[in-house]
Amino acid sequence: MEQDLIVGVNPILEKLRAAPEGISKILLARGPLRPTLKSLETDARKLQIEIQFVDAKELDYLAHGQNHQGALAQVRAYSYAPFSELESTTSEARSQTVLILDGITDPRNFGAILRTAEAVGARDIIIPKDRSVRITPVVLKASAGAVSHLRIYRLTNLRRALMSLKSSGFWIVGLDANATETYDSKEYPNKLGIVLGSEGRGLRPLITKQCDYLVRIPMKGKMPSLNVSVAAAILLYEVSRQHSGVDKGKPDG
Repeated sequence: MEQDLIVGVNPILEKLRAAPEGISKILLARGPLRPTLKSLETDARKLQIEIQFVDAKELDYLAHGQNHQGALAQVRAYSYAPFSELESTTSEARSQTVLILDGITDPRNFGAILRTAEAVGARDIIIPKDRSVRITPVVLKASAGAVSHLRIYRLTNLRRALMSLKSSGFWIVGLDANATETYDSKEYPNKLGIVLGSEGRGLRPLITKQCDYLVRIPMKGKMPSLNVSVAAAILLYEVSRQHSGVDKGKPDG
């Protein structure tokens, strides 16, 4: 059975809360335990999860330089959700935000985006199989455990996925630095797909053509664009702000 590692106390605690059955073993640094590690040990033992105490140097080696805080968890390799599962819910949904990531390659950016998506209630994330980061221990750490609360779909054809969403009544917005409209000038419908492009390259033309409209985040300084995870947070929180109010219909234009 393939296994991954979760590195650090908070990501492990989130896994314990969300899906403890996926944890095969927790490794803790040998020696007196800090209160956070003692709490982690207590929670794990209540769930009858195996605990193993090892030297800190072994944790350093296994974590490959990540800050493990004295704790690692061995878990089953991440299982991506089948896209058919998402398709079965989209037609009947009255309000749903789906995040589509077109080729994010940096695991820390990916993890930060997932953390923000979970915070605003965007539970469904679509990523491509090719030229994109997957769920890795670095992503799990950067997401601070948010991965455990999300449904992530890894597909070979993003264009087809966008077409499926649109057939279920979704509008698709792409974030593009060259767009004429700003992100805060639009009224976002309740059924919305948000597309973010890769670091540096942005959205691929094939994916841009599937967007109903494009928006940008205005830049007043000398830098041409923001880090993709920061840009994602700005747009996701604007959408969340709007959706927390009255129902919205179709976007203008």
